[in-house]
Amino acid sequence: MVPGVTDSRAALVTGGTGRVGSAVAARLETDGFIVVAAGRRDGDLADPAAARALVERAAGELGGLDLVVHAASEGFAARAVEDVSADDWDAAFGATAKGSFFVAQAAAPYLRESELGLLVLVEDVAAYQPWPSFAPHCAAKAAQAMLTRVLARALAPQVRVCGVAPGPVAVEPEQEERRAAETALGRVGSPEDVAAAVAYLVEASFVTGTSLVVDGGRLLR
Repeated sequence: MVPGVTDSRAALVTGGTGRVGSAVAARLETDGFIVVAAGRRDGDLADPAAARALVERAAGELGGLDLVVHAASEGFAARAVEDVSADDWDAAFGATAKGSFFVAQAAAPYLRESELGLLVLVEDVAAYQPWPSFAPHCAAKAAQAMLTRVLARALAPQVRVCGVAPGPVAVEPEQEERRAAETALGRVGSPEDVAAAVAYLVEASFVTGTSLVVDGGRLLR
């Protein structure tokens, strides 16, 4: 907690300058959190030292950490299987999978000290669907979804760990009609829908080790 601020809760949002991450940060601020929203300029989170430095800086600025939302991700690029390179795999597994782990590792001591103690990993429905043009991304997101469960067991009972798996929520205008047709609800979502899911998990004190899918029924199709 920040000295002199009553009942404030402190949050770090990695990937907090992207479309989804910035919506999460804005919602948390509306809900009374003080927030550090970190972006690429704050270091490569696949590097344990950089992840630790970011977490320690945020905890120092905020007086602790009650919530960490890991929304940082890289490597979402369409490639035919024949064209995927080692660099593509490194990019996909960097901030997404390795970053999830090293941010959690660094944040765990602070979250254990908090009454809230919540880590949320922003996953992707790609973790549950085979997309041939996005093999490294699908694999990295599947690894991240497993980390949600592994970390929930490792950090319990003091810390809850949950995932949020968005579907089409940050869609370019020219793709909206096609992506809407992929959902059961017949429309695309928004980054604010993901932020609302995070806000729900903040209050859902008996929920851990699972992922909340926010996809308009994309997985049903």
